Amino acid sequence: MAVLTLTSDFGTQDYLAGAVKGLLLRIDPSFNLVDISHGIRPFNYPQAAYICRNAIRHFPELSYHLILVNLFERRNSHLLLAYHKNQYYLCADNGLLPMILEEKPELVIGLPMDPQIQGHTLHCIEVFGKAIAALNRGERITDIGEPDFPYLEKNPLKPLLQENTIEGQIIYIDQFENVVVNITREQFEAQRKGRGFTILFKRNETIERLSNNYADVPEGEKLAHFNAAGYLEISINKGNAAGLFGLQGYGEQSQNTYLQNRLFYQTVRIFFQ
Repeated sequence: MAVLTLTSDFGTQDYLAGAVKGLLLRIDPSFNLVDISHGIRPFNYPQAAYICRNAIRHFPELSYHLILVNLFERRNSHLLLAYHKNQYYLCADNGLLPMILEEKPELVIGLPMDPQIQGHTLHCIEVFGKAIAALNRGERITDIGEPDFPYLEKNPLKPLLQENTIEGQIIYIDQFENVVVNITREQFEAQRKGRGFTILFKRNETIERLSNNYADVPEGEKLAHFNAAGYLEISINKGNAAGLFGLQGYGEQSQNTYLQNRLFYQTVRIFFQ
């Protein structure tokens, strides 16, 4: 039974997330559909990459991951099917794939779309579903599309690492308003080298030690710790860090012509001494 995960920017208030599941089950009723999230913010690639990367690594090998985010950033004749580290990724050719993987995929196949109905979300789902069904029937991946397909590349949002500082960006704010920064524990420790540190963020707020979890500080106190995904998180025990400190996540406001293609984020700096 094939495991198919679904990640989208559709939301859950209209019919589309349900229609996607229904169409996939019509293609193959044995598909095992698992939601990762339908709450990706529109055009927010760093958030989508963070959520997908840290959920997908926990799934069984040879799972299929449908990443239905910003499907129509540009007119494409093909969708992408990638194989990487024993997982399958299916998405639009919009630059998100290398941001999720943080490296080049092992294999990328171009899945052709019907030129008469491009721009139709459910047609994309049909293309993805039929490709997965073909693989489940034992067809070779190189026979169901165009091998070595050239794809759009966008760079992952990486922190700036210097000898005595790290400069990171807020990439995600969860429903508790905990603030996730794109600095991993490995990057932090490699730069720290056993030194003391100060984490500086908006309004000149500072934190000078790491906590293991929220209970390490009194209620209402701010803290910094590395979350289950291994990323730096700024929080308040039983409070809302983002709201209290006026912190905002990374985003793109592409509908506004004045702001089009401008990226907005806030910086978190770590100083070592």
